[in-house]
Amino acid sequence: MEDNRSKAVVNAHSESEEEEEVSEAEAKGLELDLALGRSPCAPGSSSTAAQRIQGSLFPFELAVGSFNLVRDVPPTGKQGKDLRIGLERDRDYKRLKLFRLTGITEHCSSDNEASAPLVSWDLNCPQASLIPSDTISSGKSRDQAAAGSELSMNSNDGGVDDGKKPNASNAEDIEIRMDLTEDLLHLVFSFLSQKDLCKAGATCKQWQVASMHEDFWRCLNFEDTEISEHNFESICQRYPSANRVNLSGVYNSDVLATEAITSLRRLETLVLGNGQLGDGFFHALTDCPALNSLTICDASLGNGIQDIAINHDILRELNIVKCRVLRISVRCSQLQTLSLRRSSMAHLVLTCPQLHELDLSSCHKLSDAGIRAAAITCSLLASLDLSSCSCVSDETLREIAFACPSLSLLDASYCPNISLESVRLPMLMDLKLHSCEGITSASMSAVSYSRMLESLQLDNCGLLTSVILDLPHLRSISLVHCRKFVDLNLRCPVLSYIKVSNCSALLRINITSHALQKLILQKQERLSTLSLQCHNLREVDLSDCESLTNAICEVFSNGGGCPMLRSLALDNCERLTAVGLRNSSLVSLSLVGCHAMTVLDLSCPGLLTVNLDGCDHLEKASFCPVGLESLNLGICPKLSVLQIEAPKMSVLELKGCGVLARASISCPSLVALDASFCRQLLDDSLAMTSASCPMIESLVLSSCLSIGVDGLSSLHSLQYLTLLDLSYTFLTNLQPIFDTCSQLVILKLSACKFLSDSSLDALYKEGALPALRELDLSYSSIGQSAILGLLASCGNLVNVNLNGCANMHDLVWGSSNCHSKEIIADIYPSNLVSLRSEDECFRKTEHLLETLNCIGCPNIKKFTVTSSACCFHLSKLNLNLSANLKEVDLACFNLNSLNLSHCCSLEILKLDCPRLMNLQLLACTMLSEEALEVAISRCNMLEVINVHSCPKIHAAYLDRLRFVCRSLKRIQSSLSA
Repeated sequence: MEDNRSKAVVNAHSESEEEEEVSEAEAKGLELDLALGRSPCAPGSSSTAAQRIQGSLFPFELAVGSFNLVRDVPPTGKQGKDLRIGLERDRDYKRLKLFRLTGITEHCSSDNEASAPLVSWDLNCPQASLIPSDTISSGKSRDQAAAGSELSMNSNDGGVDDGKKPNASNAEDIEIRMDLTEDLLHLVFSFLSQKDLCKAGATCKQWQVASMHEDFWRCLNFEDTEISEHNFESICQRYPSANRVNLSGVYNSDVLATEAITSLRRLETLVLGNGQLGDGFFHALTDCPALNSLTICDASLGNGIQDIAINHDILRELNIVKCRVLRISVRCSQLQTLSLRRSSMAHLVLTCPQLHELDLSSCHKLSDAGIRAAAITCSLLASLDLSSCSCVSDETLREIAFACPSLSLLDASYCPNISLESVRLPMLMDLKLHSCEGITSASMSAVSYSRMLESLQLDNCGLLTSVILDLPHLRSISLVHCRKFVDLNLRCPVLSYIKVSNCSALLRINITSHALQKLILQKQERLSTLSLQCHNLREVDLSDCESLTNAICEVFSNGGGCPMLRSLALDNCERLTAVGLRNSSLVSLSLVGCHAMTVLDLSCPGLLTVNLDGCDHLEKASFCPVGLESLNLGICPKLSVLQIEAPKMSVLELKGCGVLARASISCPSLVALDASFCRQLLDDSLAMTSASCPMIESLVLSSCLSIGVDGLSSLHSLQYLTLLDLSYTFLTNLQPIFDTCSQLVILKLSACKFLSDSSLDALYKEGALPALRELDLSYSSIGQSAILGLLASCGNLVNVNLNGCANMHDLVWGSSNCHSKEIIADIYPSNLVSLRSEDECFRKTEHLLETLNCIGCPNIKKFTVTSSACCFHLSKLNLNLSANLKEVDLACFNLNSLNLSHCCSLEILKLDCPRLMNLQLLACTMLSEEALEVAISRCNMLEVINVHSCPKIHAAYLDRLRFVCRSLKRIQSSLSA
């Protein structure tokens, strides 16, 4: 047995060497051109290599590689175990080796010999014949093609050359099966194109056999492919059941088509093009009994002298498109569809009693009489396309209508001589009259006789002035660029689509329909009268209809004929001055750009969105009731009277309504109200709003100059108010706020110039507003004592803004004569801190302050925060632009960021801030190197320092800073060290 196995290996190796010794000239002769340009070998070649290649040739790609299986090899490992397959590559990384252990081991005969990956052989499978495809060349080299060989197998020797005849059981043992079953592989391949099938077939024998299944080759598509007659003949012989052939763009398509007609007895569909078809081809059509569809595109038929006769008893569809021919005679008793679109024949004879569809569009050389003579012979004609046949007349249409009573589709577009006068088409369902210069309003009388009409297209009919139709089956109508069109009156109960565009003269529209759901009439600049009885209409767009008046509101209100309307767009309708809608179904309303509108009255309980951008002249607005959840009226600067009843509204913005004086707002779900710059808003309006909107959490009354004590006292009903903004007001007494808004978290009093120190006494003396966390006193008139009192006593504050406070001079926070002990870095008191000074013990309240901003305080000179201030949470301090600040002394354990930029008078800087990471000293012109060195010496975590534009900090000193503070990572400076 070992000798037999060795012998098989030697034989296989010798065979491989023989293949590699094929001469260059012979390899060229055996080369397979997968682009289907030529045959790989001459007929009758006796070359052994050629026989091997031809025997294993896949129709479209060459499967490279060969292998031999050896039987009766003792198994290794445990007997009876499941299948184990190992794949590894040989030394040159060109071929795969396959090992499989079953009851009988099968392996490659040589380490250097290629194996097909996991294939399943059918021992009775015939050898594949030469069948090229329409795919491009596989790209394999000639050496690889010559090196490929098949496994020589048959029912007698099983492909094993060991001198023994295997029995049937041995034949079953040598099968190598894949995980994919035949049915599953067939299903996967059914999704592949023919080009992909070619590539898949080159993978292995099983895939080759599967990809050659006739189910995948019923359609032979060679469009724009070079293919020889010999290859095409081989394909037709291999797949005689093919029923569709596409030879469009093939050079010798007439010869190949004749071969297809002769060889493929089941051929049903044939597609040709880009060639010359002689009279012989059309005579051969009678030899194809199953042919029912023939398509010829962009070809020359005949020699330009004799008639082209097409005779066939089975043909049902014939398409001769864009062809050059003199005369055509079609005699097909079963033909139902005929298209001669864009062909150049001057004469046409039809003998097609079963013809239903005829397309003669753009047949410019065919005369009016020729069209008439051809069409009237087809009594069953149902569809006729005469578009761009400029010679067609009304007389021809009358005779066709008389001879073809079943005509249901007529396309007479671009026929200038048609007016449809005296033409009666009672069964017509689809009529297309694009750019017909003869169509006028009188033509609509003829259209009215077509009671079955469903679709009508009248685009670019320049003389059409009115359309008045009462058609029970009309579903769609199109009127585009009808420059003289004035009146549209439709009574069509099933009408569902209307397209009216760029009809600049249109004045009146009257539509009655039970099926219409969407109506778009944009840019009808002269449209002034609109009447609708459309019970299912849901969307209307009348944007840029500049001539619409206030009367349009009656059409869309309850009882106006549109009870189901949900969306209405009246954008840029500049003649609308008073819009009043009472519609229970309306959901969306757009009034963008209605500049002339001064009054808006909406009673639409289902309204969810309204867009009023550009309504800058609106003076009175009423939303009672509406379903809006948010509303922005800040874009209406002239609004003076407002009434809102919106149960679902949560956000209302009135920012910028500078003349709003009276406002009745009833929104029980309102959470945020922004009335900034409503300078004339009175106390009684605020009181009414507070009473009817108890859920308000955020109230912005910035620059509401008319709000006084009475208005603030009414805020007691706002139990959930957490943010109150009274910036830029003239308030002098804040006691109503302290009395009624105990739950406030944020209070903004920026630029309140009339507040005195005593105005804030209740905050730091009486403990008012215990929940307050953020206080903004920027640019206010609060003095030094009030600020110190707030910082010292209001331990609940987290963010404090003192920007631009001109009355603050020196801020010294904490006792200077209290000598505190060191505070342990990792232990923080939660509420109280004990400070011992010899025998005395002081208990100070811990402050929650995290951010303190004192930007641009012009008069502050000294800023000191000692450890006794108990600011254990202060992390950010900003003193930017404080030009007179000379001394800063900070002992803040958690301070992370300190900004002293543009403090041009700063000379003394003392920092006891072990967690400081960012120090900004931009343009501190008076700060010396010694003062900076002392300041950062105790900042052990400092990473970034900015000394840009500090003239007393020299470049040579930058290295000294890095030595003093080892944690520095970046020094921002205009100098280089």
